[in-house]
Amino acid sequence: MSSTNGSKRTDACIRTARRLWPNLARPALLRLAEIANQHEFSVGAGDLTYLESGWYVTHTGLLGLARRKHCAGIHVRPVANFCDPASQRWAFEATVYKSPRCRGFVGFGDADPSNVSFLVHGAEMRVAETRAVNRALRKAYGIGICSVEELGSSAGQSFSSGASKKVPQPANGNGNYGGRTVRDRLCQLIRQHSLDATLVKSYATDFCGVKTLREATREQVENFVAHLSDWAEKDRNALLCQLNSYLGTKEGAA
Repeated sequence: MSSTNGSKRTDACIRTARRLWPNLARPALLRLAEIANQHEFSVGAGDLTYLESGWYVTHTGLLGLARRKHCAGIHVRPVANFCDPASQRWAFEATVYKSPRCRGFVGFGDADPSNVSFLVHGAEMRVAETRAVNRALRKAYGIGICSVEELGSSAGQSFSSGASKKVPQPANGNGNYGGRTVRDRLCQLIRQHSLDATLVKSYATDFCGVKTLREATREQVENFVAHLSDWAEKDRNALLCQLNSYLGTKEGAA
């Protein structure tokens, strides 16, 4: 029965991958089947992504694997000697405990403005923590492929001009949270691209530089909606990876 389930899961992964990346070569599909079978990853669930001729696991995929394997715990701490808050330079050490008696698998992650996308400038501490956790999880469970969050990503660099595009304003020119037309447009984008509304909201607050989205000006929200639309159309997978970096915030809010 498990073999049948594994075959169905692999077939589903390949179908989804072909739909998302129509030009995938046969070797890439064979590699996908191998990874999906070995670790029970799902493309549809966002566990894997394909970038520049290679497969990468996501933070979502690694956390899902840890849950399936009944991970006993993850401990994360900053490495003070390599942290400089003034320059947004952060380093973290993560230790994964596969069982209560496990001595732990350690991974380190760092981030600063030079090795993260400009879209997450100001969130380097969170990126560094995610990278440390990812690396520790990959060590603990023998994941040979890199996680996409560990990359010094330039994803989104081409969207700098798109961020300044304006969404047409409603005729009344009033309204909290950017106005009803902008709000509806944001909801439409979330539905159209199957995005997590909570993660989008967390990203929006960072993008607008506010504590809560209600504090954002109309122009800030319009710029964010235009940016989100542009990125979703051009590279949805990179956008999903960006949103996944806010998973810790979502869990904390819950």
